[in-house]
Amino acid sequence: MTDAAALPPGFPAMPVAQAHALITAPGSMLELEEKEIRGVKLKTWKNAPPTLRQIFEVGRMWGAREHLVLDNERVTFAAHHAAATTLAHQLIADGVKPGDRVAIIMRNLPEWPVAFWATVLIGAIATPLNAWWTGAELEYGLQDSGAVIAVCDAERWERLREHVDACPALKKVYVSRSSEDIADPRAARLEGVIATSASWGSFNPAPLPEIPLHPDDDVTIFYTSGTTGKPKGAVITHRNIISNIFNAIAGQARAFLRRGEQPPAPDPSAPAKAFLLSIPFFHATGCFAILAPTMLQGWKVVMQRRWATEEALPLMEREKITHFGGVPTIAWQVIEHPRLKEYDLSSVESVSYGGAPAAPELVKRIKEVFPKVTPGQGWGMTETAATAVSNFAEDYLLRPASCGYPAPSGEAKIVGPDGAELPRGEVGELWYKGPIVVRGYWNKPEATAQTFADGWVKTGDLAKQDEEGFLFIVDRAKDMLIRGGENIYCVEVENALYDHPAVMDAAVVGIPHKILGEEPGAVVTLKPGVGATEDALRHHVAQKLAAFKVPVKILFMNEPLPRNANGKILKPDLKRLFAEQGAA
Repeated sequence: MTDAAALPPGFPAMPVAQAHALITAPGSMLELEEKEIRGVKLKTWKNAPPTLRQIFEVGRMWGAREHLVLDNERVTFAAHHAAATTLAHQLIADGVKPGDRVAIIMRNLPEWPVAFWATVLIGAIATPLNAWWTGAELEYGLQDSGAVIAVCDAERWERLREHVDACPALKKVYVSRSSEDIADPRAARLEGVIATSASWGSFNPAPLPEIPLHPDDDVTIFYTSGTTGKPKGAVITHRNIISNIFNAIAGQARAFLRRGEQPPAPDPSAPAKAFLLSIPFFHATGCFAILAPTMLQGWKVVMQRRWATEEALPLMEREKITHFGGVPTIAWQVIEHPRLKEYDLSSVESVSYGGAPAAPELVKRIKEVFPKVTPGQGWGMTETAATAVSNFAEDYLLRPASCGYPAPSGEAKIVGPDGAELPRGEVGELWYKGPIVVRGYWNKPEATAQTFADGWVKTGDLAKQDEEGFLFIVDRAKDMLIRGGENIYCVEVENALYDHPAVMDAAVVGIPHKILGEEPGAVVTLKPGVGATEDALRHHVAQKLAAFKVPVKILFMNEPLPRNANGKILKPDLKRLFAEQGAA
């Protein structure tokens, strides 16, 4: 709980249900209607744009406003529009048809959203792959999706080039920002199509491709790690992404009503907001909760190559950043930086995050450092196309341990082992239903059937609801940890450890970390008479998996790992080992 003095007198001014009824009343911009989608009745946003094409078209109205900033590169909405439509027509010339997959494999660069929107405009399926994946992991993503075109940066091309022959569906790779000539006949410079970002402003925008799009067409595949160690591609529609945008708008409006104020009407003439982005576009948050809404609202996106607080603070001052966050890590590092007061951050209006456990004291610290800022956190997953549940402003101060309340278009329930809904206050698995829930996994009908049912997604998170319906995540039923917003499935790391010839037994658990939420730690038992050092095992895992999955600490046991009667490793016992070592 928080200090009551931090809340407006009489807060809350109205119950959540009443606020939602006002927000979604007939005739309002956020009016709801019921539709049947793939045999399931859902509450949908009546006035939402039908497809992302309409959102891209709205972006044209912002014209000379800056949209993308990276170091000294500055791209206006008009320049971005011209580059995206140019690439869209090139993809059509390459033979890409509606429903084909176009992989995007690059770090945050101005070319990333250009490739994304170009793919969307021609009815193809944008398929971002994790830029931190190894070559073998990228090969899997290309094979599984059947991508016909890949757009990548030079670093990813070096990682990928030896794996292209193993991807028979792949016809062509466009490589951005290569400092060397590309001799490989399978690849071509992206600059040969759209030049460099400095040139986009001189392009004449090509007409939008005349390809019919439908709200429930597949528009993107985002990969999420699976408990088998093989990522699954969540198939996401136009409606999923646009509903997520409207969910966020509704959540912000709810915060005003709960405070006793009327939500302000949209004002296209107001100064543009600016979002500092260091989380990847290939995450649902980066793409659906930031990139797509900024196109609709005319916001500037300021990109960092990687998060570094020393670089972020002067950047926030120079670019007059109004919004930052993404994951709790970023918020912590800003508010606790020793040089924070040296910079003018008076432009900041909002700090919001999700994707990892947030310590309850974080919201209090944010308000101490930025008294006028609106803090917020949320819960979601790739399978809900980003944020499903949000907690803003005073509600967050009042319930700092809650991830929030479902959007008006969605509903949540807590389910017991028998599939029955549990009463308020009891812990069970969180299920969520709404127009943001994706239709399933790409070419994985069994996994789809296990996770989705009648419009509900079975999240694998253990949670409870309070009397008003605010949600509290208690634990994760899935054997997964989240490091600074990155999902790490323990079995994947365990399999890499088991592949070492000296390892007999292995288990991976989360080690609490104040800034990152948690980090991977491993406990192993070696085979008799065989030796291996901690550094050797970490190096072994690093050859197989992305760097963020490598255990930061490995403990050794001389006996088999503790198990219950069913043979399941007792991971709480292993977590205590790390806690005891830390205390010592």
